[in-house]
Amino acid sequence: MMVFDRAEPAYTSRDGCRLVWRSTEDGGGSGGLQGERAVVLGGGELAALVDLLKRDAAGDVDLEDHASKVIVNSDVTQFSLRDGLFEAGTAELRLRVLEYAKVDHEPMRLDVRSKEFYPSPSWAAGDAAAGDAAAGDAAAGPGPGDPGRGGPAEGAGGDGAGGRRRGKGADRALHQAILSASPGMVGAAAQAASAPAPGQPAADPARDLFRVMARRRSTRRFADAKVDDWMVDKILAAADTAPTAGNFQGFRVFYVRSGRAKAALAEAANNQPYVNAPVVLVFCMEPSRVKMRFEPRVLEKFSLQDATLAAAYSQLAASALGLSSIWIGMLDEQKVMDILGTGLRPSSILCIGHPAKYRPPKARRHLRDLVRVVE
Repeated sequence: MMVFDRAEPAYTSRDGCRLVWRSTEDGGGSGGLQGERAVVLGGGELAALVDLLKRDAAGDVDLEDHASKVIVNSDVTQFSLRDGLFEAGTAELRLRVLEYAKVDHEPMRLDVRSKEFYPSPSWAAGDAAAGDAAAGDAAAGPGPGDPGRGGPAEGAGGDGAGGRRRGKGADRALHQAILSASPGMVGAAAQAASAPAPGQPAADPARDLFRVMARRRSTRRFADAKVDDWMVDKILAAADTAPTAGNFQGFRVFYVRSGRAKAALAEAANNQPYVNAPVVLVFCMEPSRVKMRFEPRVLEKFSLQDATLAAAYSQLAASALGLSSIWIGMLDEQKVMDILGTGLRPSSILCIGHPAKYRPPKARRHLRDLVRVVE
């Protein structure tokens, strides 16, 4: 059960606020982020709510997403949102909101710093094999027609989980180990989930790909279950296989783990609460990596395409693993950049998790309506 807990400054708005509900089953205090849900009000929405509460009047406040509203009654105030209904006693809400509105507030400070990403310990065996492959690569040299990947990401090439520096050959071998390994490497439960039914032939990879495409569906409500680290590794490795302009990989992925950063991203993405998902990936354009002789606007277009393809590959990989996702394109670029502490422009946010409920895919238009043939 969720109970209204407090009003506090928003992360991205000086004039608005966050109204926070916490779970009575959580067992934690109001300072934690687990088991909490928040409704973010902009400056105009907060002013309208304050006006009703000051006058002890009933009424509605429409929220800026045009699909949600606050319904103030004498005893209970309801927050009717796209993803659910929250309630608060009007007397308690009046006390907290009017008290909050009396003083000036600065947006809550976010002290979030990005760092290098290392695959989970599940791939220790693959990492060891990568070292052997690196030695072989160094002795043999690059093969014909093998341009390699684009330059390493910023800060890459540092000591890995094994406390040693890996070469490009080792990175490539580990990358392939993550992509190609069976789930049996990381647990019997995952192996059982992926095994064919008794008497059924082994799955055909090509048919599996089309099945994943056909069954993928966006979701806006995730279960509380954790997404295993090995799944995240595979999703990120899939993003790295996406085709890019000149193979320069003009994009970067920010894997957001901080609960506060997720809450701030939800505000920066038009207050869409499902941005605060178990796994949040922000895909950013990095045109400086695209070393081609074109004017900047063309390089930026290439970088946008690179980031978009990488996000699409990640989304399909998540679906192949039995997860669901939602693609977020409506966002305030500058706010997202400030939250991440980067100068790279975001193209999209991909939110991933176990779906609260599995749903069949939606109907699509007929190919006659989609395709035009030029002869």
